[in-house]
Amino acid sequence: MAEHQGLSVHADPAAERLWTGATLITFVRTIASFALCLVGVWQEELVWLVVGLGVYWVGDMADGAYARRFDCETRIGGVMDMLCDRLNCAAFYLGFAALQHEMILPVAVYLFEFMVIDFFLSLAFLAWPIRSPNYFYVVDERIYRWNWSKPAKAVNSSLFAVLLLVTGWWWLGLIIASGLVVLKCVSLKWLLELGLPVPERITA
Repeated sequence: MAEHQGLSVHADPAAERLWTGATLITFVRTIASFALCLVGVWQEELVWLVVGLGVYWVGDMADGAYARRFDCETRIGGVMDMLCDRLNCAAFYLGFAALQHEMILPVAVYLFEFMVIDFFLSLAFLAWPIRSPNYFYVVDERIYRWNWSKPAKAVNSSLFAVLLLVTGWWWLGLIIASGLVVLKCVSLKWLLELGLPVPERITA
């Protein structure tokens, strides 16, 4: 069985549960970030949105680190983390576009990439007995490297937001978001060529 930093990359059915320390962090950071973004929209203040984004990012790193440190990574927790990521992401970017209308187009392209194509790619790990997409390298190194390695995660999550906030250049955001769409579509092609295993049918 493959190992990663001393921990098994494969899921343990007996360990699957919703409530762990990691999922508690996930829910707390999700509610906090979502609330801050709502305040930002209500007050029409970008600073609240940025603080909400920061809480999302820090919390997202914290729940993953906790899960690995205390060996409580579960497939349930992984899926919940993905869903919460997308709620926090949508709250920030939709609020951002509402305050800065010139950002509507790049934000729309990015949200399509992150909430549709990337979400499908991320959920694909469920077709194999691994704990999360972080271990997809045991299935396909190329897909893992371009989607869930640390550099890939940084580009897909933080780089886009930072560049929009720092530069204010909508056209640069559109180029990056479009590039991410292309990258994710290529990754989707690789995934479909690989095929998604179907679990064996259980007969009574």
